[in-house]
Amino acid sequence: MDANRDAYLAAKEDFENLVAQVIEKTGHFDTDIKELEPKNCTFRLNRDVRFSKDKSPYKNNFGASFSRGGKKSVAAGYYFHCQPGNAFAGGGLWMPMPPELKKIRQEIDYNFADFSSILKNKKFKAQYDGFEKSSEYVLSRPPKGYEADNPAIEFIKLKSFVSMKKIPDAQLTAQTLVKEITTAFEALTPMIKFLNQAME
Repeated sequence: MDANRDAYLAAKEDFENLVAQVIEKTGHFDTDIKELEPKNCTFRLNRDVRFSKDKSPYKNNFGASFSRGGKKSVAAGYYFHCQPGNAFAGGGLWMPMPPELKKIRQEIDYNFADFSSILKNKKFKAQYDGFEKSSEYVLSRPPKGYEADNPAIEFIKLKSFVSMKKIPDAQLTAQTLVKEITTAFEALTPMIKFLNQAME
């Protein structure tokens, strides 16, 4: 790290400048974001190795979370991950705690028509292929209080509500990167609002 510190600090400054631009642009369509500062959004380079077999001290990516209250907030929000070969933009709500998850499931059940219309919106579909649905994010059975024939059961069984769009490496150094990120964020805004309102 000492041998590459200058290169790291230059890259960090570039990334924070990018984050500032994303905040400014995102604030035009989501006012919850416009008061954030890059330091409220960017994650530190050091890895938490306490519970990991991989004891590498540093991450190999830059990441930024844009949500009401900053990166430590429990609110739904947006995320940008900058890593060659694995860059993406999107967001939502990752693994909410049981009280918040219960509220979201109830809101989806009560307002499934509104929820469905967000997922079917042309802007959303142009950016995302629904929610991430790997096995770790989905219950094998309906949660307590819900029947298997509930029209919304596919979404009520989710434990996480995250949508992500891959960003090609060539785009990471393009002049249009900020637009690429904020276009993805804007398509997700109605879902962010739905999830946050459900938890209030």
